Amino acid sequence: MAQQKIYLVGAGITGWEGFGSKALEIIAKADILIGHQRHLAIFPDFAGQKRVLGDLSELMDFLKQTGQRVVLLASGDPTFFGVSRFLLRNLPKERIEIFPNVTSMQYAFARIKEPWDDGIFVSVHGRGMQQAVDKIISAEKACVLTDKTNTPAAIAAELIERGAEGYEAWLCEDLGMPTEKFTKTTVRGLLDITASELNILILIRMYEPNLVHYPLIGIHDDEFHTSKKLITKLEVRAVTLAKLQLQDDLVLWDIGAGSCSVSIEAANLMPDGRIFAVEKNPQCISIINENLKKFCSRTIKLIEAYAPDGLDDLPDPDRVFIGGAGGRLDEIIDIVSQRLRPEGVVVINAVTLDTLTQGVEFLEDHGFTVEATCVNISKTRKLTEFKMFEAQNPVYVISAKKGGE
Repeated sequence: MAQQKIYLVGAGITGWEGFGSKALEIIAKADILIGHQRHLAIFPDFAGQKRVLGDLSELMDFLKQTGQRVVLLASGDPTFFGVSRFLLRNLPKERIEIFPNVTSMQYAFARIKEPWDDGIFVSVHGRGMQQAVDKIISAEKACVLTDKTNTPAAIAAELIERGAEGYEAWLCEDLGMPTEKFTKTTVRGLLDITASELNILILIRMYEPNLVHYPLIGIHDDEFHTSKKLITKLEVRAVTLAKLQLQDDLVLWDIGAGSCSVSIEAANLMPDGRIFAVEKNPQCISIINENLKKFCSRTIKLIEAYAPDGLDDLPDPDRVFIGGAGGRLDEIIDIVSQRLRPEGVVVINAVTLDTLTQGVEFLEDHGFTVEATCVNISKTRKLTEFKMFEAQNPVYVISAKKGGE
């Protein structure tokens, strides 16, 4: 039995644009028209058989067996978060012909009069929310396809939890329908809105006009809120970040985060990464929140715990920085050695010989290959009409790879 082509045709926004003449010709010649009820209703006079789109596995069984001419109706551009991915994965590409239309996302941006070429597009429809939120908080502009569970209010709650509520929010509901509605609000305002099931959420990052643009790396120590100047100083911070060998989309644990200076500069260097700053000291927690707000650090999540407590629920790390262990270094390294991903890196900053010795010993006992670097920094200070160098306490930067050479 010769297999007919399967035509995948995108339906546009009702009242905005219709189908192209070629698409209408294909539909008119079809034996079977498949789609959601709202799409099938567009063609009340269709002469062939209509089938409501249901379980995709049943659809695939039918398409593999049928010799009839089939048109599958979808929304907008079927190759954009659409059914085409499923079809192309399960059927020969030469058997499929696609007729795209304007997407609901394009339509929504046009209606709110906002360019969309600099936006990112994510879908939580039938997916988990975590990865979508990770992408949103690293973007300037995001357009989100939601579902019954991952609603705009649920997304807003997660953004607030992550300290990332500085967005202008557009809730775009029932696009192309008589009940079409566009609501401009804030992330927190979304919590009070019960949205239509058919909605798109557009988030546009807002900046205060006096926001300072800090360097990606090399932020001056005085810019950070600190407690008693307990901070990984600029020059040591630079060496630490270099030893961590950061890449853009990694997971970083910052244990004993202190003022969070290492995490903040790491976030600048890996905007699509995920950073978890673990800290137990209430005073430091208050300071961290101030710094996260000051530097608009959206990819850092503060974990209020006494490590290794609080690590169980975190995703496995690619990189671990230990700035303070609170006397539990061996326990922390034990957990890290079990959870660290392949090719992962651990960096420990030690200010005493005791911590240096323990850190190297514990890491080697857990199968790490270890290198220690002593960082001695002296900076000029003015003394009367002369300038002299003033030495800072040395810091030992221990870097390690599991089983590395």
